[in-house]
Amino acid sequence: MDEVKYSVKLADGTTFENLGLNGNNFISSEKVDASAFELNCSPVTINDGSNEEVHENMELVQVTQMGDEYWFILRDLSESELAQIKLRADVDYIAMMSEVEL
Repeated sequence: MDEVKYSVKLADGTTFENLGLNGNNFISSEKVDASAFELNCSPVTINDGSNEEVHENMELVQVTQMGDEYWFILRDLSESELAQIKLRADVDYIAMMSEVEL
């Protein structure tokens, strides 16, 4: 039986290929830098060779080097978290327009 290999494609087209999966950890033999995920996880496309899933709002949880491998975890943002992000952006905008320091 062949091991399933995954690919993860970020919003800007950056793709991590030939990934293993252990629980919710993607495993790469190539270097993975956390900076590649900054402001780049909406959307994220995950492909296992036969199925493709598009996740509209994700974030990087962590990248860990384990020997010669890099393990990384992504997670979906909840509706509550998205609402908080929008509320904060709205408050920041109103403060900026009102010239109020927060």
